[in-house]
Amino acid sequence: MNDEEYQRVRHILGRRPTSAELAIYSVMWSEHCSYKSSKVHLRQFGDKAPKTDKLLVGMGENAGVVDIGQGWAVTFKVESHNHPSYVEPYQGAATGVGGIVRDIMSMGARPVAVMDSLRFGPADAPDTQRVLPGVVAGVGGYGNSLGLPNIGGETVFDACYEQNPLVNALCVGVMKHEDIKRAVAPGPGNKVILFGALTGPDGIGGASVLASATFDEESHQKRPSVQVGDPFMEKLLIECCLELFKEDLVVGIQDLGAAGVSCATTELAAAGTGGMYVDLDTVPLRDETLTPEEILMSESQERMMAVVSPDKVDRFMEICARWEIPATVIGTVTDTRRLVMTWRGETIVDIPPVTAADEGPVYNRPMEPPHDLGALQADTPGRLTRPSTGDELRRTVLWLTGSPNLASKTWVTSQYDRYVLGNTVMAMPENAGVVRIDDESGLGIALSLDGNSRYTRLDPYAGAQLALSEAYRNVAATGARPLAVTNCLNFGSPEDPGVMWQFARAVEGLADGCQYLGIPVTGGNVSFYNQTGETPINPTPVIGVLGVHDDVRRRVNMSLTTDGATIALLGETREEFGGSEWAHVVYGHLGGLPPLVDLKAEAALASVMVAAVRDGLVTAVHDLSDGGLSQTLVESCLRGGLGARITLPGDPFVALFSESVARAMLVVRPGAEARLAALCESAGVPVSQIGVVGGDALHVTGRGPEGDQQELFSIGLSELREAHERMLPSYAD
Repeated sequence: MNDEEYQRVRHILGRRPTSAELAIYSVMWSEHCSYKSSKVHLRQFGDKAPKTDKLLVGMGENAGVVDIGQGWAVTFKVESHNHPSYVEPYQGAATGVGGIVRDIMSMGARPVAVMDSLRFGPADAPDTQRVLPGVVAGVGGYGNSLGLPNIGGETVFDACYEQNPLVNALCVGVMKHEDIKRAVAPGPGNKVILFGALTGPDGIGGASVLASATFDEESHQKRPSVQVGDPFMEKLLIECCLELFKEDLVVGIQDLGAAGVSCATTELAAAGTGGMYVDLDTVPLRDETLTPEEILMSESQERMMAVVSPDKVDRFMEICARWEIPATVIGTVTDTRRLVMTWRGETIVDIPPVTAADEGPVYNRPMEPPHDLGALQADTPGRLTRPSTGDELRRTVLWLTGSPNLASKTWVTSQYDRYVLGNTVMAMPENAGVVRIDDESGLGIALSLDGNSRYTRLDPYAGAQLALSEAYRNVAATGARPLAVTNCLNFGSPEDPGVMWQFARAVEGLADGCQYLGIPVTGGNVSFYNQTGETPINPTPVIGVLGVHDDVRRRVNMSLTTDGATIALLGETREEFGGSEWAHVVYGHLGGLPPLVDLKAEAALASVMVAAVRDGLVTAVHDLSDGGLSQTLVESCLRGGLGARITLPGDPFVALFSESVARAMLVVRPGAEARLAALCESAGVPVSQIGVVGGDALHVTGRGPEGDQQELFSIGLSELREAHERMLPSYAD
């Protein structure tokens, strides 16, 4: 809290704040909790939101809720736990999962799946070797213990994340429409109940403090500020909450995450009848030496706060006891519009809760493009030497497929349980995760989580839209209709005008993109101060898109399994290599402009893919993104165990490695070629037949250096697999 903010607190109260009041305002007005530097820009998500009757709960709640049909609703959200995961990788990542799961629980839903987006420094850097194994173990250890499948995500390596990894966790839950809960405290006389784990000294100011300041070499000294998780307690808490909801015992509920009791009490009171009395002496403690300030700021995990009418308190307590969940009445809802707290007989807090929860400082920070942006965009990849011969192209395919960002992530994903609960239909490394919601009808959802910080560094507006495009395309590639968006916006210090400009442009790009595609932003998270010293990370908006399957039995995966089937390429390929994997892997180059955004083409492509899957015209679909057609072919061949014979159109280098958007590779069911062509023509989507499935190698024919058609190269699947799978296992060893 700066001097100006402190003086504002004094003005609100008309006096000097107590240390307990100062603790509440300091964490509630932190960047992590108040969004004080981002609010002025985030309003665009509401102002530009497309009109839809599918959005049941929008931004401002713990998580957004959308209608997926048949009386079912889905809630989903992604949040960051970046700095805690650097300080203490295992617990930082584990409690990131635990926190987002409780956000979903607090909406009245049963959590059904999780995902993660992870970013680290170079794969061979000592810092990465320290952080990555702990983060992966934390994500898997917590999610596996909860019994939640991890259905997808991404693991990315880039030098900009060294000493500042990104750990973004997503959870999705399901409920019936009538089961939606809100974070409100209505009804004077209703009781405030704290239930779950006991409050301890772990995590005091953890996420709220660590995520609201610049990272530096002193970060390891903040180790006590990282929360400690207990997934087995959280599993009991999930089942306990669902039973409480089923018996309609709760009129308002809030999870305790960042800012702990401070956040839960102020937000519940501010959103209800405006007042609450709390006796801090009644808060169950693991450590009796905690001061009131520490009790208020503790971010001990696995805790919830409920508002319950007096006549239902006894039954509430009975259910908690049966699940062995500690529960204590710590206060009462009032209509005083004051949050009053006592400790040892003294009043230590007496504030208007709305001033802490909703009326924090709002900054319109100075903005200007980063000073090096012009030079960066002018340094195009056109100056880089391109492979031209068949041998050079072959080596490049193998080099890319074995590079850290494109190589198999099996070492990571094998540590996650992907199929627990029995409703996972598809999981990584497929285009998107797919979960069955209703057994009888086959109703289900698809989720994808994507981002590309190199694109966003070159053009923040376009970069955010390209992340949206990829997640949208991935969901549609399974046959699902894209429906809604969540986001986690990871940036450097908002006090840096260059960073603030990047953020504002990225938010504008995402808001405009969602408006065009007709899919609303339901909520998300902003993570600032992701930098070490004066050097910020590349701007990294991570975008999650949720889609709906009317019947998951009709979905398709990306595997080549139909021998002799035609391979079709949909979309237009252009010479676009700014921010590409080819330039990054081969030359360590970042410059030029990212691929051209074409939202109209994305929407048309999605409509074709959804219709083709629905009508049974295709046996496999795989989107084209990082690494271009080359990587798409490698992944589909290896996933299905069959090779392909491909004839490249135009310049072989461009055809293989361009990262133009709005493209996908479809394997056509024999006999359905004409119907697919008609579907593409109707939607205005370019389509060309580029090959057939079959054999045990990837054979590529195309224009040679002299302009003649020739077989450029052939790579056996065994060699492809060895290149694709060796990087992370050898790194981990």
